[in-house]
Amino acid sequence: MELLFFYLFAAGIIGASLLVVTRSNVIHAALLLVLTFFFMSGVFVLAGAEFLAVVQVLLYAGGIMVLYLFSIMLMNAEVSVRLRQFHRQSFFTIVVSLILAAEIWWKVLGGGAAYPAFKGFSWTLGTTPGNVEALGSILYTKYLFPFEVASILLLAAMIGAIVLAKRTIDR
Repeated sequence: MELLFFYLFAAGIIGASLLVVTRSNVIHAALLLVLTFFFMSGVFVLAGAEFLAVVQVLLYAGGIMVLYLFSIMLMNAEVSVRLRQFHRQSFFTIVVSLILAAEIWWKVLGGGAAYPAFKGFSWTLGTTPGNVEALGSILYTKYLFPFEVASILLLAAMIGAIVLAKRTIDR
C-alpha cells in the first residue's frame, strides 16, 4: 500500500512541477507550486519523517509561497507575460533533457555501477532517536558551518529585499 501512495505522490510531484513551469499565468504557477509542496510532504510522511513533512507544509507552502505571491503582486504581471520568456534556449534545454532522460532510463534498466548494499542502522530497536532529535543533532554537529552560512545568506537576502522595497529612508 505504501508503494502505491509513493507512486501517487511521485506522479503528483512530477505532474504539478511540470505544470508550474508550463503555465503562463504566474498566479496559477504559484498555486501549483503549493500543490507540489503538499505532495512532497506526503513523500516525507511515507519516509517516516513527519517533522520534515510539517516543516515542508508550514515553511514552504505557507511562508515561502506568501513571499512569492507578494513578489508576483508587486511586479507588473501583464508586461512580464508579454515579454519573450525563453531567449533562444530551446535547443540547449532539449539536449540536456534528453541526456538526463537517457541517464535515468539507463539506471532504471540496471546499467551502471550498483549502489553498495544497505548495512542497516547503528541503533537498536527501542533506542531510535526521534525525527527532531536526529535532525537537530546532525544539523548542529556535522552541518553546523553550512547551516550558519545559509542563515547569513538569508539575512543578507532579507536586508537586500528591504533596501530594494524601501527606496527612500525617512528620518
